[in-house]
Amino acid sequence: MKLTGFVYRAHNPRWAFAPDSGDGAASTGGRFNPVGTKALYTSLRFETAWLEAQQTFPFKAQPMTLCAYEVECEDVLDLTDPAFLVTHGIAATDLACAWKDLSTRGIRPPTWEIAPRLIAIGTACAIVPSFAKGALSADINVVFWDWAPGPPHQVRVIDDDRRLPRDASSWR
Repeated sequence: MKLTGFVYRAHNPRWAFAPDSGDGAASTGGRFNPVGTKALYTSLRFETAWLEAQQTFPFKAQPMTLCAYEVECEDVLDLTDPAFLVTHGIAATDLACAWKDLSTRGIRPPTWEIAPRLIAIGTACAIVPSFAKGALSADINVVFWDWAPGPPHQVRVIDDDRRLPRDASSWR
């Protein structure tokens, strides 16, 4: 499958100089990446990106930098398709696991087993449901494990007016 179009990501403004690095996810882990595995978490709608970014602040929205990315990516798997999940032996309940709670208690989340399997077969990214509090069926994310500024796994931040900072010097 190929994904073409736009995705969105809201993130802490402190890291606005590197909106496509994946380093933060690698250092802390995420739902679909164990610690040490880079991942770029994006959403198909900017509303979903905002919802995802505010999960740890459900009652107080914190400042975020919202970026759009132009995507032209091959090697995409759709984990919102129940037939695909059955074919590949993936349980929907595993996708929805309380990954953060599990990892905090020293239990390896099931999604940390799924992601390496998908990466090993050449998957660049997966389309996944959002599990953020208040997410609706329209809230869909795209998690990239293999991306670059150009095809075949293009994820290019849109910053034509050069509004994003170029380095971290503004955070001294």
